[in-house]
Amino acid sequence: QVNLVESGGALVQPGGSLRLSCAASGSILSINVLGWYRQAPGKQREWVATITRTGTTNYHDSVKGRFTISRDNAKNTVYLQMNSLKPEDTAVYYCNTVDRSGRIGSWGQGTQVTVSS
Repeated sequence: QVNLVESGGALVQPGGSLRLSCAASGSILSINVLGWYRQAPGKQREWVATITRTGTTNYHDSVKGRFTISRDNAKNTVYLQMNSLKPEDTAVYYCNTVDRSGRIGSWGQGTQVTVSS
């Protein structure tokens, strides 16, 4: 199975932007669905966004209009562009795969995003 490594997390002020990257160890062409998830302190992990092999995207209501998920198959990388960041976006962000049966892959280390003034 493909290995994924998240990066790009940082401390950013409210209203700021960040671009997270998810680098795969191999080709992502065969992966039906790639997604971003996050876990805030004291809260359960939640789904943020997904993108299919054909480019169809879905977003959690809390990030619609602010976040954009994309994939670059040539670079074997998935991105999450985050704009208009809010303190409630503070969390560890993870990327993962979803197979045709809806099974989510193993969780990695994630990358920390902190939105604070």
